Amino acid sequence: MSGVRSAARAAQDSTGFRVTARIGYVVLGILHIVIGLIAISFVSGGGGGEADQGGAMEQIQNAPMGVLLLWLIALTLFALALSQIAEAFLERNPDSKRKWGYRLKYLGTAAIYIALAATALVYALGGRSDSSESSQSFSAQLLATPAGVVLLVLVGLLVTGIGVAFIVRGATRAFEKHLDLPNGKAGKGIVTFGVCGYVAKGIAIAVTGILFLVAALTRDPETAGGLDAALHSLAGLPFGALILWVVGAGLILYGLFCFARAAFARM
Repeated sequence: MSGVRSAARAAQDSTGFRVTARIGYVVLGILHIVIGLIAISFVSGGGGGEADQGGAMEQIQNAPMGVLLLWLIALTLFALALSQIAEAFLERNPDSKRKWGYRLKYLGTAAIYIALAATALVYALGGRSDSSESSQSFSAQLLATPAGVVLLVLVGLLVTGIGVAFIVRGATRAFEKHLDLPNGKAGKGIVTFGVCGYVAKGIAIAVTGILFLVAALTRDPETAGGLDAALHSLAGLPFGALILWVVGAGLILYGLFCFARAAFARM
């Protein structure tokens, strides 16, 4: 284990690794801004594509030098995932429960970054990905197993819990301890972007989890969906257009927060 920790520390101390990981935060920012703009386009009737990571990748794929950008996105997100894995091995909280809680959080975040990087690779190689189709296929496969309903409920609760964790992280400003914020209005502005962004992203993720729960309780895998389906569900609520606009704007603010995170994150 000491050898693994040494390797993790060496990776974190590498200038090239840190720079690549910081670029990864910029990439995350771009993706969230694109998703937020697509979500807002639903309200205006623009129909700018799917408001999820696949839709964002497709927009980038169609841009000038888009394929090259997708390869860069994949590389930097893999580096960002490795930085989270390194954090997991280097976590030394004296409280055993908290230590393993943090480790699971870091590894979960790494898994998300790896999934995003894999999606970028799919589009870089000329393919495409649909989060709603993947979620529905996954739900159908789970429901076909003997304990499928229970398993899908657990998945729904897990995803909903992640969404709630984002909301709490934003509302309590827990993200501040991972940043070396500048003084004055700049620092306050970054915190504001972080609070709004985390809450908006948490709402979108929580709704995705609720869709899994509905799919489990109705035994209908077609009810499940990814982020795009979650945002469309918000649009169908009373005052849905306003809610979707606010969530889309919040995702854009989260993207701007990611830009600030690239500059001020502690590594």
